[in-house]
Amino acid sequence: MARRPPLPPLNTAPALICTWFGAGRLPFAPGTWGSLAALPFAAFLDWLGGPWLLSAGCVILFFAGTWATHLYLRVRGGTDPQDVVIDEVIGMSIALIGAPLELRDYALAVVLFRSFDILKPGPVRWVERRAPEIGRAHV
Repeated sequence: MARRPPLPPLNTAPALICTWFGAGRLPFAPGTWGSLAALPFAAFLDWLGGPWLLSAGCVILFFAGTWATHLYLRVRGGTDPQDVVIDEVIGMSIALIGAPLELRDYALAVVLFRSFDILKPGPVRWVERRAPEIGRAHV
C-alpha cells in the first residue's frame, strides 16, 4: 500500500484558510468540525453588521478560500481532501444569513446544513457528480 505524503504544515495563510485554522484536521467528521468552527465567524459578523456584513464576509471568504485551496492543493494533492473545509465554512455561514442570533437557531442550522451536505438530496447530488465536468467546461 502506498504511503500518503504528510499533510502540509498549518504555518501558511492558504493552509490556515482552507482548513479553517486546523478544524479540518480534527479527527472524525472534519466537515462537521468545519461547520461548527464557522459559527463564531458568522455570529461575530452578524452581531457586528447584520446580514449585510455576513453576506459580504461570505463573498470575501469565497474568493480567499478559492485562492487558498488552489495553492494548498498544489502542495497537498488531491481534488477534494477531507481536511479542506472552507466550503463547509462558507456554506454554513450562508445558511446563517438572516437567522436570529440564538443558540437554538444556530444549532438547528448546523443540523440541517450537515444533513443536507451528507445526504445531498435531489439535484445537489447530480451537480456534485458533474462538478468536474462543469469546471472543465469553463476552463
